[in-house]
Amino acid sequence: MSNKFQNKTVVVTGHTGFKGSWLVAWLKMLGANVIGVALDPYTEPSNFSASAIGDDITDHRQDICNGKELSKIIEQAEPDFLFHLAAQALVRKSYDNPSETWQTNVMGTLNVLEGLRKLKKPCTAVIITSDKCYDNVEWVWGYRENDALGGPDPYSASKGAAELVVKSYVKSYFPNGSLVRIASARAGNVIGGGDWSVDRIVPDCIKSWSENQVVQLRNPHATRPWQHVLEPLSGYLCLASELSERAELHGEAFNFGPQAQQNKSVLELVIAMQKKWEQVKFEDVSGVTKGPYESGLLKLNCDKALHLLNWHAVMDFDQTVAFTTEWYKNYYGDASAMAAFTLKQIEMYRQIASKKGMLWLQNF
Repeated sequence: MSNKFQNKTVVVTGHTGFKGSWLVAWLKMLGANVIGVALDPYTEPSNFSASAIGDDITDHRQDICNGKELSKIIEQAEPDFLFHLAAQALVRKSYDNPSETWQTNVMGTLNVLEGLRKLKKPCTAVIITSDKCYDNVEWVWGYRENDALGGPDPYSASKGAAELVVKSYVKSYFPNGSLVRIASARAGNVIGGGDWSVDRIVPDCIKSWSENQVVQLRNPHATRPWQHVLEPLSGYLCLASELSERAELHGEAFNFGPQAQQNKSVLELVIAMQKKWEQVKFEDVSGVTKGPYESGLLKLNCDKALHLLNWHAVMDFDQTVAFTTEWYKNYYGDASAMAAFTLKQIEMYRQIASKKGMLWLQNF
């Protein structure tokens, strides 16, 4: 069946990263011609390598901080769609190297917008930032798209600044009626197979448990709106599809997150994963190890996506944990089979969404 992305040229920045690689896998399933722009995968192993994401795409290993080369790639590609995911995505790393974080997340985003500004054909662009773009005062209700931006750590502040860059470019260079339509998307606390990043709870558990070691929990009582990586990706695809048809969405920002009941603590997540992995251990070191500031509570209000896009998350917490843990168990069982297993999980997710009557499925 035809969809909005079949035979379309789609640029994905950050295609070698965790979320970007899953997005490329989905776009390839949809028949898109994918052009990736990113640095080499920053972990080994990675979902990019494990799931053979680089097969059948145009693979540019280019730093988005090089505006001249990035613009050249975008101009030559003449994309129908663009998804910008390339970023320095680690909070703790942002403390160690704030300059790189700001350069990549702010100026890199500006460079993408500059490349779009030079296009002379219609293009739909979704700029992905983070739920941490909000000024988190740790209130109990979810942040809405019109709440204050910013944050105390370099990563959060850089993501808030990236949102301001997008808003500025939309107002200054992409007025209503322009060939390029842009929206921003905010999501966070994404888990799923193929993530081996440092200082993230799921990779920390998997790396420790795969070596029969005890995982240490730095902040076990912090709560997060955990969601499987396919949830926000379905939101990004839905947003791009709708934005390509509806001019009134141009310049808007959207949150993509799970249902409120999926706001679980780190400890609850680890216990749920432990039941799936079996015979593994963890220990609370929150009173022993001290690190930089980490927020204790953060969740999003996703009513806007529901009312304007008819989108909402479809997986419950148990499904999210099961999808994540099963991917890693399959990887450590037979790493050569992960390309097929990744596609299988995308199809399983589509089936869950279909059973819940998600209308956005008809477009992708």
